[in-house]
Amino acid sequence: MANHKSALKRIRRNEAVRLRNRYQHKTMRNALKKLRDEEKKKDAEALLPSVVSMIDRLAKRNIIHNNKAANLKSKLAKHIASL
Repeated sequence: MANHKSALKRIRRNEAVRLRNRYQHKTMRNALKKLRDEEKKKDAEALLPSVVSMIDRLAKRNIIHNNKAANLKSKLAKHIASL
């Protein structure tokens, strides 16, 4: 167990940040599923900017890797083009 006041605070903060990151990551995965399950091209194109924005935000905050973000965006664009 931590002995210093700052270490105790860091433990509390790490847990809060971990939960926030987990929530945001899960939200992104759900948005990806929703976009991939979309059958109408028009609806998928309308949904794409918000999902791409979410992916970019997570990459910027290092919740997901930059290369993973690029791969996801590329695959989504290809998928929508094929609809």
